Parts: sequence; C-alpha cells; structure tokens
Amino acid sequence: MKVAIGADHAGYGRKDFIKEVLSALGHEADDKGTHSGDSVDYPDFAHPTAEAVESGDAQLGVLICGSAQGVAMTANKHQGIRAAVCWTPEIAALARQHNNANICCIPARFVDENVTKEIIETFFKTSFEGGRHDRRVGKIACS
Repeated sequence: MKVAIGADHAGYGRKDFIKEVLSALGHEADDKGTHSGDSVDYPDFAHPTAEAVESGDAQLGVLICGSAQGVAMTANKHQGIRAAVCWTPEIAALARQHNNANICCIPARFVDENVTKEIIETFFKTSFEGGRHDRRVGKIACS
C-alpha cells in the first residue's frame, strides 16, 4: 500500500521512524516533508499529504506534529479526509473501525517511539467495520 506521510519540525524526527515501521509492514511511504528539523508551518505538509489520500494517489496517510491537532485540523478541511488524532493503539483501532479514518495523526511530543509503533501497526492492520458505521461516516462530509 502506498502511504502519504508528512510532518512539521516537531514531527520530523519521528517521521523516519514511522517510515521504517511502514516498510516493515510492507507499505511504501510517499514522504511529503518536511526534510529537516528547521521550524516550518504544518499546513505546508498536511495539505499535500491529505491531497495524496483524497486523490487516491495514496491509500492512507500519516501526519505528525507536536500535538497532532494542527495537522488533523488542516487535513480535515479536505472533503475526502477523515484524519484522526491517535494517542493510543485503542484510539487508532476505533478510528479505523468506527470512523473509517484515512489519516492517522500522531502527537510526537506526547507519545514515545514504542507507542508510536503500536499506533501505526494497529491503524494499518485494522479495517473499517461498516454496518451501522456506514451511515454515520456518510454524514461527515459537507455538501
């Protein structure tokens, strides 16, 4: 699976680690930046990541910033995106199962590498349950 991944300066260090986890799971990472720890604006990397998922160029995405809130807010401006802030593996599972989340947003300042790995593994191994959740997910996008 092709996975779009983006981060700001706060998530930059964690991005390469996540790319390794994705590779170990058999996925190809499409790195949308940033490519250094220099201060940047998170929307500059969240938008291209969301656009890749929304267009179908990538099947799922990962965004990383300090709190994950800014990248999630930015990505969720795109109609076809359901970006979820995931701080535990359980939240990642529910985001996929119940909300059909297509971008996992990681708060790099609040979860360590071990938890990050568990979150990514869970997000990418969990499927949308459908059923009663289809109707609810169908009501998320604005017309």
